[in-house]
Parts: sequence; C-alpha cells; structure tokens
Amino acid sequence: MKINLTITAKDLLPRIGTMWKASAAKIRSIEKSCPPGSGAPVFTVNGRYTARGWTEWTQGFQYGSALLQFDATGDKAFLKIGRDRTVDTMASHVTHIGVHDHGFNNVSTYGNLRRLMLEKRIPFDQRELDFYELALKCTGAVQAARWTDIKGGGGYIHSFNGPHSLFADTMRTIRALSYGHQLGHVLMGENDRRISLLERMVQHSDATARYAVYYGDGRDSYDLRGRVAHESVFNLKDGNYRCPNSQQGYSPFTTWTRGLAWVMVGYPEQLEWLATRPDAELKPFGGRKAVEAMMLKAAEAACDFYIDRMPLDGIPYWDTGAPNLHRLGDYLHKPADPYNDFEPVDSSAAAIGAQGLLRLGRYFNGHGRKELGRRYWQAGLTVLETLLAEPYLSTDPKHQGLLLHSVYHRPNGWDHVPRGSKIPNGEACLWGDYHLREVALYVERVARNKPYYTFFGPAA
Repeated sequence: MKINLTITAKDLLPRIGTMWKASAAKIRSIEKSCPPGSGAPVFTVNGRYTARGWTEWTQGFQYGSALLQFDATGDKAFLKIGRDRTVDTMASHVTHIGVHDHGFNNVSTYGNLRRLMLEKRIPFDQRELDFYELALKCTGAVQAARWTDIKGGGGYIHSFNGPHSLFADTMRTIRALSYGHQLGHVLMGENDRRISLLERMVQHSDATARYAVYYGDGRDSYDLRGRVAHESVFNLKDGNYRCPNSQQGYSPFTTWTRGLAWVMVGYPEQLEWLATRPDAELKPFGGRKAVEAMMLKAAEAACDFYIDRMPLDGIPYWDTGAPNLHRLGDYLHKPADPYNDFEPVDSSAAAIGAQGLLRLGRYFNGHGRKELGRRYWQAGLTVLETLLAEPYLSTDPKHQGLLLHSVYHRPNGWDHVPRGSKIPNGEACLWGDYHLREVALYVERVARNKPYYTFFGPAA
C-alpha cells in the first residue's frame, strides 16, 4: 500500500462527521427490523440485514454500535438502545460456554457501558456499575474455561470447532480475560483451584504468536514474515501442534485477511492494557520485557505484512492467496476494485486492521521510536481515509449497512452476489460496521484531544 505521510487525524474529522450522520439512521433502521429474538443481524442482502446461524457472535456489535453512536454524538436515544438491549438480551452471551467470542459480544456492550460511566459520560450509579462489572468478570471467566493445554506448558482458548482448534480471531476476544483480571476476578476450578485470567491471557497470546503468526524463519515452505494462519490444529492426545488450517480463508498456507486483522489489533490492545499493570504481576511469565517482546514481535510482523501485501489504497482482498487474484493483473500497485469479476475485497478486514496500525503506531511513538511509530500511524489513517468515502462508506438511508464491500464466508458461499456481478460486493456486515465506528471514534478522540479510547477504560 502507499502510505499517505501528510494526512492528520484532524483532516479526517469532516468525513467522520458524515459517517456518524449516516450511521444514526442505519442503527435506528436495524433496531426496528431486527428486534430481540429475531436472530442477531450478521450481513446484508440487498441492503437489509439478515441473520446467519452459526453462533450469535454479532449481537454485541449491534448494541455496541448504538453505544459508540452515543459516545460520539451525545444522542441519548442511542444510549437507551444500547443500555436497554444489553440488560434485556446479553446475559446469555455472558454465560455462553460454547464460543470463543466473549470479547466481541460482551466487552462491546457491558465494557462500553462501564467505560462511559467511569468517563462520566453517563450518570454514576454504583449498583449499575456493579452490574456491568459482574458481567465482565463472568464473561472473562467463562471464556477462560475454554482451555486446552499444549505440550511443554501453556495452552489456548479453543474455538467453537473444538478443543483441538486455536483461532487467530481470539486474539481480539481475550480482552474479556484482561478485563476480568483488571476487576480482580479469577476462574475457580476443581478443588477450589484459583486460575489466573492474566495467566491464561498471556499463555493464549503466546500460543497464537508461536503457532498462528509466521516470522520468515522456515517453519514451512510458505513461511512469509507476518503471514497468519486462521486456525492452528493440535493433537489432544499429547498436546503437540500438528498443522495450520483455515475455516474462512482459501488455504492453510495463505492469509485470510480478516484473521490477519484480528491479530493486528489484538496485540497492540493488550500491550496498552499491560502498561496499566504492575511489573510484579508479569514476573511469573518471564517478566514484563519478555511478555511485551512476544506481543510486539507478532504485532509488528502482522502489521508489516499488511502494509507490504495490500493494494495501493490499503483495502485487502479477502485472502492474500485467493486463486483468481492473478487475473487482476498487478493488483497490489493499484487501488482495490470491489467490482472486479474474480475475487472480492473485504472492507471489514481494513476497518479492523486500521485500528491495529494506529494503536501500534502510538505504542512505538510512546516508546521513543517515533519514525517507526509514524509509519504505522500514517498507514492506519490512510486506510481509514479510504473507508470513509465512496465506494465503501454508505450514506444511502435505504441501505442498512454502513461499510460496503465486506465478506463473511467466501468458501461457504454465504455472501450475496448481486445481479450482474460475479463476486459478492455492495453489502455490509455487522462487525465491519462496528469496527468502522470504533476506529472513527478512536481517531476523533485523538483529533479533539479527548480521553484516549481503550477497551478497558479508566481503571476506577
């Protein structure tokens, strides 16, 4: 991609304002057409949100979007939607033992509400705060219980595929464990064993860094630095790692770009959170220096891969090894084309990845590496600038999607292909819309010198 080195966060404020205006109507429309009990909206078909049964992993993005809208605009109607629906519908997600998605559903709802209260954006109420914090403690513990030990020590939060399966996606959801630990919670096991949520967060991060992220050191014949395997498979009999795999990408040896994006944002977020923890907490895991070095190595490799292997405008195709990319010609040296005849782009991966680039850039800037930090920061702004304009930003009030040209599951063929097209395009997904709002809020707060946006909010 070509990084715009001159654009600033303030330069994007007019486009961000346009986005919030368009966003408001879409949230209201979805609230009317997708009431509780109708199935969580997942992606649009002909501009209308539909459900897709796999797991209900997008419900928190629906109501979390309303909370982000309130955060940005102060419109209390969206606070009411987000707060009421969280209270009414999200409890089952807190205790859901069958998924790895707790950080998606519950930090986006209960976490945002707690943050808003402690930022004094909504009136303080101790009992209400206790309710949010209890939910966050529970969701962290329930997710931590989805645990698989691996040979040599450590382990990982396993995906809904089963205990053999480590997903790259989970690097963004383990913030539920960090939140629970921050609130003083532990997972209680057999014989009253106290299981540290921090320990499981660190060990999962380490397993993802070791097995899902590649560093160009010859692990296999396709080992490119920054390549990310969507799934890592383990032998449950002896705990040995067996092979890479992919559920939603083209192959185990290519990079599904949304999986890459989850890694890009997951590690920098955890690095920001670790900065709030005392050194003594990290001593059992080799100390702060070792833990942060592990996370930073993975984050930098993934973000470099994104910058080096995406089209000129920073918008990725759905997989870096998609079989028909070669038919697009020199596609890396021109802007992505969502209307081509061969392979779809995934704007949701761009929205997620942009936040990772920005957070990593800020991290380096705060650690005395300003030139490197500037590279990632400007790359993130470049991607966001593209997303906040046509053909990606939808201002059409008749279309419920906010961020167009996203892809859910290309191998399964779930995405809508419009008449006259050969590939999916023109549609949106709930996680793409949520993460566009989230990265826009992040940049807007920086531009306006407002409190820095983190998933964990103020400590107390």
